[in-house]
Amino acid sequence: MAIERHGTTQRYSDICAYGNTIYLVETPQTLDANVATQTLEVLAGVEKLLESAGSDKTRLLMVTIYLRDIDDMIAVNAVWDRWVPRGTAPARVCVEAKLSNCDFLIEIAVVAAR
Repeated sequence: MAIERHGTTQRYSDICAYGNTIYLVETPQTLDANVATQTLEVLAGVEKLLESAGSDKTRLLMVTIYLRDIDDMIAVNAVWDRWVPRGTAPARVCVEAKLSNCDFLIEIAVVAAR
C-alpha cells in the first residue's frame, strides 16, 4: 500500500495518508490574533484538509493540541466544544509547548479515518 502525500514541500506535507488513516497538522494564519481566533482558524483549516482527504471532523481518531500557554486551554475548549459534533469526540491531549513560531498560540496534530 502506497503512502499518499499532499501539499508536499521539502520540509513537510499538508496531509499524509496510509490506507484509511489520515495524518495532518494545522497552524494559525492570523499571527496577531488571540487564542480563540487562532483556534477557530486552525479548526477551519483542519476541516478543509480532512474534506480534501475524503474525511470529516466526525472521523477524528486522535488530536494533539499544542498551546504556547496552558492557561489558554479554557478558551480553546470553548471553541473546541462548539466545533466537535456531539458524540464524536476523539481521543485528545492538550500540552504546553514552545512552538516553532513565537506568534503561534496553538498548533493541532490530527489522526483521522477516511
